[in-house]
Amino acid sequence: MRAAPILGPGKVSRAMAQFQRLTGAEWTSLLEQADVAVIFGGDGTIHRHLAELVELETPLLVVPCGSGNDFARALGINSVRDSARAFRQFASDRTNLRSIDLGLICDVSRAAQLYFCCVAGVGIDGNIAARANRLPQWLRGRGGYALSAPPEFIRFVPLPMRVSLNGTSAAPKPTILAAIANAPAFGGGMKIAPHAQLSDGKLDLCVVRGMNVFKLFCLFPTVYFGRHLGFKEVEYSQTESVHIEAEHPIDVYADGELVCKTPVTFGIAPSALKVVTLAPL
Repeated sequence: MRAAPILGPGKVSRAMAQFQRLTGAEWTSLLEQADVAVIFGGDGTIHRHLAELVELETPLLVVPCGSGNDFARALGINSVRDSARAFRQFASDRTNLRSIDLGLICDVSRAAQLYFCCVAGVGIDGNIAARANRLPQWLRGRGGYALSAPPEFIRFVPLPMRVSLNGTSAAPKPTILAAIANAPAFGGGMKIAPHAQLSDGKLDLCVVRGMNVFKLFCLFPTVYFGRHLGFKEVEYSQTESVHIEAEHPIDVYADGELVCKTPVTFGIAPSALKVVTLAPL
């Protein structure tokens, strides 16, 4: 079985050598001729290759080597050994091949359409992600998002956002974050959308409205356990499309990457990506 390796930034050679030792994979440099694409990286690396993988209908296997690895965890893969087990099962009988949904981002200004695998965010998430992306690679992989969040809590001012679901119109409200989720977590384990599933044909929307700084600091640790939904300033729903506008353009991040600015529309691409997994989806 031929596998096409895709290498993310940072030191992935050790992970690749371990994976090769455990699987004896036969590598090819041509993705269009591969039976499976093996991405050695994190959510950002996956994000940058989604369009190509969807177009070629090439199954994806993740070897978690990034700073967050939230998508790999959603697939039940937490280590190189997990990836090797999934690869061997796929090579044997392909019973662990699944089709999952992807989120869609429609950039209104450029009439462009992009995929995302985990979570897209508008609001404070962009500020935190931008700060985290400036950290050294070794620090980003050791809680870089969590380390970058507190300074933004202090300086961020809630923004009036119009968050409209399924073509309806909504009034603008002071908003800290609008998170549009295809998978449960982002930022290295923050369960912003604890009820999200990769193959339910829905987006999970979590909106955090304006609150004082002290309460925001209290809310932050609860997100790692999905308990933030109990705060009255948190609105949670499932939808097929979301449109977000603001008075001024706001950065939109997805899978930790800057993708566009508001106004923006989010949708769902059902069963768009084939994945090799260890977890039932």
